[in-house]
This record gives sequence, C-alpha cells and structure tokens, in this order.
Amino acid sequence: MHTRTLGQGLEVSAVGLGCMGMSQSYGPNPGTRAEMIAVLRSAVELGVTFFDTAEVYGPYVNEELVGEALAPLRDQVVIATKFGWDIQNGRMAGLNSSPAQIRAVAEASLRRLRTDVIDLFYQHRVDPDVPIEDVAGTVGDLVAEGKVRHFGLSEASAATIRAAHATFPVRAVQSEYSLWTRDPEDEVLPTLAELGIGFVPFSPLGKGFLTGTVDTSTAFADDDIRRRIPRFEQDNLAANQALIDHVKTLAADKGATPGQIALAWLLAQHPFIVPIPGTRRTARIQENAEATTVGLSADEHADLDSLARRIGVAGDRYNAQHMGFVNR
Repeated sequence: MHTRTLGQGLEVSAVGLGCMGMSQSYGPNPGTRAEMIAVLRSAVELGVTFFDTAEVYGPYVNEELVGEALAPLRDQVVIATKFGWDIQNGRMAGLNSSPAQIRAVAEASLRRLRTDVIDLFYQHRVDPDVPIEDVAGTVGDLVAEGKVRHFGLSEASAATIRAAHATFPVRAVQSEYSLWTRDPEDEVLPTLAELGIGFVPFSPLGKGFLTGTVDTSTAFADDDIRRRIPRFEQDNLAANQALIDHVKTLAADKGATPGQIALAWLLAQHPFIVPIPGTRRTARIQENAEATTVGLSADEHADLDSLARRIGVAGDRYNAQHMGFVNR
C-alpha cells in the first residue's frame, strides 16, 4: 500500500484501521481477544501502518488490545489515541480537557498502549469550558517532553482548528466524512488545505451502509450504536437505498465492491485524506486496502460528488444529544 502524509511530516498508510468496533458500538464481537490480536497484526502484514483507538473505547479495553497486539511491531506503526471525556465508573460523564486531565490521560494511555510515546494525540471532542489555546499548549508541552509526537482534533469547527493551530501545530483533524456525510466540505476541508493539516475521515463506509450489506431487513443488536442513529431508522434506510444502489452499480461496472468505491472517492478528494474504516475481519482489511488501486474517471468522480445532493440523504448522522458535541 502506498503512503500519505498528514500535516507536515506524519507518514502513514493511505488507508488506516479504526479499532473501536473491536471493543464496542457494533454489537457482540464474534471473535475472541486472541483473534482480534491476530486481525490487528494481519493489518500490518497487509501494509496498514495507521491505527486509531481511544481511552473511551470500552472504556480502556481497546487501548489495551491495540497495545498488546502492536507492541511487537511498534517500530512499524503509527498509533493515534484520544483524550477529552470525563469517564466515571466506566461511563462518559461529560467532557474534560483540563490540562491536568490531558496529562493524566496521556500517562494512562502510554501504559495501556505499551509504548513510551503516543504518535498522534487527538482531543476527542472540543470542550467549551477549556480554551482551545490551553489544550493546544498542554499537548505542546507533552510533545516537548517526548510523550506525544503530534497533536490532533476531532469534530472541531474551522474556527477552533485555526485557534488551536496558531498555538501549537495541528497535525490532523478527524471527523466523519463519506459519500453520505459531507459536512466537512464547506469550511473544514478548505481550512485544512490552507493550513497544511491532514484529514482523517472516520466512518468512511457510513457505519457499514456504504458496503451494501445494510438494508431495512438488517437487525441490529441491542448494543449496536446504529439502533440510536436516525439515519438507520427503517424509513430512512429505505429512503437512502437509492444512494447505495447507485454505488453498487458503479462498483459492478468496475469490478470492485461498493466499499472500495466509497473509499476510492474519499482518497480522490484530497491527497491529505487518510480514511480509517473499521472492521473485525482480515478479509475486509484487505478489501479496504485494495481500494487504493481503484481508479475513478473524472466523470465518475463528479457523478459521485453530486450523488448525495442529487438523491438526498435521509436522517441525521447522530441523535440530537450527540450532535451537540460536534463542530464546536
């Protein structure tokens, strides 16, 4: 797999791996811990060098899993993790990006990840009670101390990105972005292009929808996050079927899968974009990696660009409560 550069100097595989689903959010994991460790190591064999986790995934157990799996391969990989949530008794109790909290999370994450440095340390959600300049300055201090290499933001507005970057360089911004979630295009992506910051789309396959394997007959487990997302309600899934049908048709014409088309479109948007699709299967990692070889003509790219506007997307990407935490 070829590589891309996030910001100024963080080289990673063109497609990374989002690890959250190995511990939460998408129903019971069909594999054992040992099997997930094997999957993570197989990703490295397939050329993936960029792995995304967070303390809140689990909480904590995802970092432990990633740390155990990648410790023998540490010099071959880039590990991103996150701070910013106040975790009480195993549950999120709001936001906390105070300098003391950032430092405490960094130390705990280093232990769980079995490493002496965090490659990319994101603020998971912007905390309105802590000036972003204080957040950036604290991470900057951790960089100076050798505990963190690069600073990132997640689901931040263009104004917040600018303010943070003016205090300490932001290497990458992570937000949801895909064929059916186009929010970053108006303000965030132009800001990143101007400032030389990388972009890491999470849920680049629309939480499974853009793989073509989710429809109105899909039964989500009680602990599957999609049960609480408006976009996955029955009426909205039915309305959105026209979008995935279009992607399936193009995929069939090109001898690719719908997911590969969705990733190829993302990769063609900007050279500083590195999507992090999540999976629990080595076969899917290989399929996603091979998206880097799928070529889209100018006409095909333009057609996909207009797809969501032309067909429409029904339902919000989060419920009302969680939408309050984004684009701050």
